[in-house]
Amino acid sequence: MPTYDYKCKACGQTFEEFHSMKDDPIKDCPLCGKKGEVDRMISNGSGIIFKGTGFYVTDYKKSGSGESSGSTTSSASSSD
Repeated sequence: MPTYDYKCKACGQTFEEFHSMKDDPIKDCPLCGKKGEVDRMISNGSGIIFKGTGFYVTDYKKSGSGESSGSTTSSASSSD
């Protein structure tokens, strides 16, 4: 279930609500209590979340060993 961002036209405050996509948008502001004064905003969404093992920054980013061995191999083959 996604989190939606809302903004109240009466008090100007923003808040988030967590509900199903099938549910109707919220119309009443829980902060100031005004009825029918809430607009749902377009949000950026969230980033990709990788769950489980094996997804780390260091998995594909070697500390220079991959690049230096590749450049050594290419320079060795070019001198032969």
